[in-house]
Amino acid sequence: MARIVVITSGKGGVGKTTTSAAMATGLALEGHKTAVIDFDVGLRNLDLIMGCERRVVYDFVNVINGDASLRQALIKDKRTENLFILPASQTRDKDALTEEGVGQVLDELSQEFDYILCDSPAGIERGALMAAYFADEAVVVTNPEVSSVRDSDRMLGILASKTRKAEQGEGPLPSRLLLTRYAPERVDKGEMLSVEDVVEILSIEMLGVVPESQSVLNASNAGMPVILDKESDAGQAYSDAVARFLGEERPHRFLTAQKKGILGRLFKG
Repeated sequence: MARIVVITSGKGGVGKTTTSAAMATGLALEGHKTAVIDFDVGLRNLDLIMGCERRVVYDFVNVINGDASLRQALIKDKRTENLFILPASQTRDKDALTEEGVGQVLDELSQEFDYILCDSPAGIERGALMAAYFADEAVVVTNPEVSSVRDSDRMLGILASKTRKAEQGEGPLPSRLLLTRYAPERVDKGEMLSVEDVVEILSIEMLGVVPESQSVLNASNAGMPVILDKESDAGQAYSDAVARFLGEERPHRFLTAQKKGILGRLFKG
């Protein structure tokens, strides 16, 4: 049976889809057959970041409605063996996601895959609740700013009370934190919360810290998960996070500001 993981947050624009694409790719690179599902019905961005937008014929809602089989809708990734994408619909609303329909799709995927990653929309409306309901665990993505952390804390409350595990009396959904767009220089200036601040507020295990990086935007524009950019700091940070997710112990990197040489100090650059 597959392990179902929801990638979630309270706030939009924190990097959930980037994280979903990177982690799904990383798991597949480690030999695990992985499916990643876009739950953001009506918007749909995962296929862009995965570089398969032109190959979308059927989508998640088509499968739920019986208009297409799961095999017809799944898109096999061109770059990475063992990786498949199930895109969202751009023409429906989130009410198209029914508990019964989502459950059936996940049950069918679970027979064939090792991991199923659910790329949640922002907020706490129906799409986000459906993405989290059947999950075995969560990765909560947040930025080091007060509003983002506050919204993630709210989402942790949802994960503790409105999932199938919670309904069955199994307690809160196991959750780990992924901190994105981290800039140590801004932390030093007091413009951004530190890793310690965020962990203290949310009180969950830190899975990874992804630095603020131009490579994330470059990869998204190229339709490529940033984890494939092995020379970039963000790509390395996501690789570390996947390794930790799979149980490997790795020290956290990119937590401190780089010291500038004498020329950098002279020219403030």
